[in-house]
Amino acid sequence: MTADSTLIVDKGTGQKELYNHEKLYKYVESLTFDLNLSFININDILKKIESGLPDTLTVQEIITLTCEVIDSLTTVHYDHSLLAGRCYAKYLRKKIPNKFSESVKRIRSIKFPKFNKSSKSLINENFYKIVIENSELIDNAINFKKDYTFSYFALKTLEKSYFLKNAENESLETPQFLLMRVAIGIHYDNIEDAIETYSLMSDKFFIHASPTLFNAGTEFEYLSSCFLLAMSDDSIDGIYDTLHKAALISKSSGGLGINVHNIRSSGTYISGTNGTSNGIIPMLKVFNATAKYVDQGGNKRPGAFAIYLEPWHADILSFLNLRKNHGNEEERARDLFYALWIPDLFMDKVEKNEDWCLFSEDMCPGLSDTYGEAFNNLYHKYESEERYLSKISAQKLWHAIITAQIETGNPFL
Repeated sequence: MTADSTLIVDKGTGQKELYNHEKLYKYVESLTFDLNLSFININDILKKIESGLPDTLTVQEIITLTCEVIDSLTTVHYDHSLLAGRCYAKYLRKKIPNKFSESVKRIRSIKFPKFNKSSKSLINENFYKIVIENSELIDNAINFKKDYTFSYFALKTLEKSYFLKNAENESLETPQFLLMRVAIGIHYDNIEDAIETYSLMSDKFFIHASPTLFNAGTEFEYLSSCFLLAMSDDSIDGIYDTLHKAALISKSSGGLGINVHNIRSSGTYISGTNGTSNGIIPMLKVFNATAKYVDQGGNKRPGAFAIYLEPWHADILSFLNLRKNHGNEEERARDLFYALWIPDLFMDKVEKNEDWCLFSEDMCPGLSDTYGEAFNNLYHKYESEERYLSKISAQKLWHAIITAQIETGNPFL
């Protein structure tokens, strides 16, 4: 069949029309301003598109195909990526209200989830009122031409993870509307500062972190990226309380750093059960599963937990193996990140090729809370009292740390 017999269907209106070569040519040509036309050949682009058209396509499918064909020529010249981005940006603009205030009204009317008593709007009430009260000023501040400065890859990344969407996973924002939502979500009724922030972001002087882009102006205004947690206590209650906090933070788009060196090591005594501890490895597998399950912002990006340990902890060698691609799967947790807090005393012993003591916090309290001279004194006290579980050559442990970094990129130091 020929391209001219392909039927293009508009899912929104139900209208159907035959593919029109001239119409698509003009659509692409209108977006080539300020690009290097020495490298862009629209006829060649359309030939590639028309060579494999099926019987029927939706408007979105023909636009996506056009963008992907153009973007595939980015290796010829970077302007192809900009042209593809412009083609998609223009398509998005046609689906979304012309004014930011009208777009906010539309988004405010959408409730999630449908048919649920606890359904909520995507936009919070305070944000909505501020936009409506200052609609003319805000609407006039937006420069839609700046949507044409994004590459296709950049635009698709925004659409995949950052734009607000309806229940059908359709985008409700353009890049400029996203940036204005963020600016107002930060400054609220300080409209002058909000517009200044919008202008600086739209000119690409800076951009806010992902949680701010996800959540500003919404019912779930969690705008911070990074959180630090210490284990609440070396107990079932303490461990699962920390896990609960970590899950809630990850749900709200935050990444976490969690220190675990106050958790007793493997083989140490548990008075409550008259048994022995399994150490930190089985516990970290539970944190690993949580990081995978409770991703950041609801399937927007994977959960990010960085687990910190000090090298005096007796489970240090098992800890270093957690991300390795070989060995016992029961002792691996590859979806976490790992890091070490290195005392100066350890590096001093590495330089002098001395032994390093491995402890458990339940038997040697205070090691996880002290640093500097106080830590050195406490370490030497416990060493002299022979409270350590074992000793290892400091250089051997340092070699294990470096080997783990070479193999896995972790631990961070």
